[in-house]
Amino acid sequence: MDDIIHLLPDSVANQIAAGEVVQRPSSIVKEMVENSIDAGATEIQVLVTDGGKTCVQIIDNGKGMSETDARLSFERHATSKILKASDLFNLQTMGFRGEALASIAAVAQVELKTRRAEDELGTLIQLSGAKLERQEPVACPVGSNFAVKNLFFNIPARRKFLKSNQTELSNIVSDFQRIVLVYPDIAFTLYNNGVELFKLPAASLRQRILDVCGKKLNAELLSVEAETSLVRISGYIGKPESSRKKGSNQFFFVNGRYMRHPYFHSAVMHAYDNLIPAGEHVSYFIYLFVDPSTIDVNVHPTKTEIKFDNEQPIWQVLSAVVKEALGKYSNVPTIDFDVEDRPDIPAMGTGDPSSYQMPKPTAATYNPFKTQPKTYERKPTDWQALYQGMETFEQKTGSKTQDYGSLVSPDEEYLLDGYVRKGGSEGQENKTWNPSSGREAELPWESFAEVAQLPRFQYKGRFIVVPLAKGLMFVDQHRAHVRILYEAYLQKLTDKTHISQGMLFPEIVQFSKAEELAVQQFQDELACIGFELTNLGGGSYSINGIPSGIEGLNPQKLLHDLVYVAIEQGSSIKSEVGNSIALAMAQSAAIVYGQVLTDEEIHTLLTQLFQLSSPMRTPDGKIVFTILDHHEIEKLF
Repeated sequence: MDDIIHLLPDSVANQIAAGEVVQRPSSIVKEMVENSIDAGATEIQVLVTDGGKTCVQIIDNGKGMSETDARLSFERHATSKILKASDLFNLQTMGFRGEALASIAAVAQVELKTRRAEDELGTLIQLSGAKLERQEPVACPVGSNFAVKNLFFNIPARRKFLKSNQTELSNIVSDFQRIVLVYPDIAFTLYNNGVELFKLPAASLRQRILDVCGKKLNAELLSVEAETSLVRISGYIGKPESSRKKGSNQFFFVNGRYMRHPYFHSAVMHAYDNLIPAGEHVSYFIYLFVDPSTIDVNVHPTKTEIKFDNEQPIWQVLSAVVKEALGKYSNVPTIDFDVEDRPDIPAMGTGDPSSYQMPKPTAATYNPFKTQPKTYERKPTDWQALYQGMETFEQKTGSKTQDYGSLVSPDEEYLLDGYVRKGGSEGQENKTWNPSSGREAELPWESFAEVAQLPRFQYKGRFIVVPLAKGLMFVDQHRAHVRILYEAYLQKLTDKTHISQGMLFPEIVQFSKAEELAVQQFQDELACIGFELTNLGGGSYSINGIPSGIEGLNPQKLLHDLVYVAIEQGSSIKSEVGNSIALAMAQSAAIVYGQVLTDEEIHTLLTQLFQLSSPMRTPDGKIVFTILDHHEIEKLF
């Protein structure tokens, strides 16, 4: 019987390795720029064509390579960093030049021109699919000039999975930013199709942050600095008032390398407890320096998550450092955003209902409903109807409130046993939904319109509670309004119609380079929603019109949220982007938790919700309402 195990040809092995290193054009930018940094470059140019799919060119003024080194750099397992296994645990540089170049050359056409200062002539090398096609002396400046053309030209299946030029460019900008924020002493430029996107001279760290993320950050940043035996921490954090729901610039770096670290992120956000609204975030640029031997070996070129030996004590140090910086910031307000115990509805027969004041209609608590009463008034007549209905059915049936149904129409008997059954005419198939298990089915939502007519009350400034025949319905007020507004904004996008409200005094919004790319790509979608923008140049836009119905919201902050969604979505399919923009718009404009609603407002909210074809969940899948069965309540006792 013939042997079946054999060694792969180098060409195939290189393509497999390339699959780990080269995922998209941004991977090439990351690897090649890090190589230039390791080569001691003080000026690095990045030039991309068609989002990097046609060409990625990296030009640096580093030390260059000899003829022999230039040729060896494209061989597998060639590196200038490691001589023995123990070196893996003390890597201070960015990457493995030879390993990355071999993988890149396997899936692209590569041209290299490089020269050392001590050499009169440099070296030209051309490869195609890892096959050497040309090598000869050439006159060129000191440093290296790599041109990587036609990525995945020899793997059509991989090339067709690349995204649009704009999306690939956004990925390049993202990786580019992560690198330049670590090396403010190096000058960087980035061009796309000959258009300059970034020109970053050597500068201080703070200035580099402003050059990359926008000058508006200058008034928002607080310095952090600490040094212990475990870790040295430096960088900047955002002031509490600069918080936003989406789009915050949040960067962690360890020993000069970008990383994601949810655990350390929680340490930062823990320091902002009670200083920013729940669900919002602040920008931060935090640099950690530790002994390289105390972190897991990170030899995978695309890995961004790192395991620390001393994560818990570093977490405590990091949180303390951020708290100290916030404490030194003299204008930090002492605000408690916890509304868990807010007495929205006073106990029956106690207190003066008129003493419960509505919050002032500021941007954070803007109520999109038209009525804005100054006081919250409890309506005892509704409660009397509720209790009278319960007593009537208790007398008729001899049982307790599980038989109460005078406030539920006969068509809604599917609510009476804790399950929701599909109603309607005879012959229709019955399906069920169990609130406790979360199983869903097609439901006669039009019958739920009558729920808005039942007695109800607000609980904890978050839930609307509606007593039903055999249980309680809990409606999340914020999510319900998100569901309602989403449908409205999506309809405007679909119909290409919008109602824009002109601004008496246009406002100026400043975007970073990455944000401006998204604005240019999705300006049509923003216009469909109702935003009228004029490009003033330099990333500045004039807001001349805003969507009607969002009065009271901060249009600059809302625009940043929407642009962040467009960047995060990263899709060339405009309908998908429109869905995301409509959702972000709804989330920003929806009533907030803690806002007290009048009975009329609750009625309007429930009526609009249950007129929708899909009121069960928000567009991003969160449950809007649930029903707690009476039998489940009894079990609690």
